Amino acid sequence: MARQPDDKPAAKPKSDDSALIRELALLLDETNLTEIEIERAGLRVRVARNVSISAAMPPSYQPAAPAAAALTPAAVADVAKHPGVVPSPMVGTVYWASEPGAKPFVEIGSKVSVGQTLVIIEAMKTMNQIPSPRAGTVTQILVEDGQPVEFGEPLVIIE
Repeated sequence: MARQPDDKPAAKPKSDDSALIRELALLLDETNLTEIEIERAGLRVRVARNVSISAAMPPSYQPAAPAAAALTPAAVADVAKHPGVVPSPMVGTVYWASEPGAKPFVEIGSKVSVGQTLVIIEAMKTMNQIPSPRAGTVTQILVEDGQPVEFGEPLVIIE
């Protein structure tokens, strides 16, 4: 955004603000998080780092669901056109169970009914249950638990 003539120059961070940022950066390293955001007394601070997927995975990494991991852009386009695809209605993080270690809402081969919860998508710290738009059998699961998804990205195929 271009600076308007009447805009005041950005204030230099106070030393205690700099200390807070350093403290948050250290916390990122200690906890292996990629992003932290806090707000207090009208001050909002977000510290984030970029982590490439290849750097985060050990060399011996094997995807849990090879079919989902092996999808090429062309395959994703083909899957998106499948008549039984259930696309993500929002941007967020997919969770296949209500909590870590709990039984997944659906698995490959599960029979589902209209309105039955397929997944939870966390968006803006809100857990959104995604219902099945149709009855049928889950034949493919296209995303991993904890994976970020985009709007319209295929989640499952129900036939």
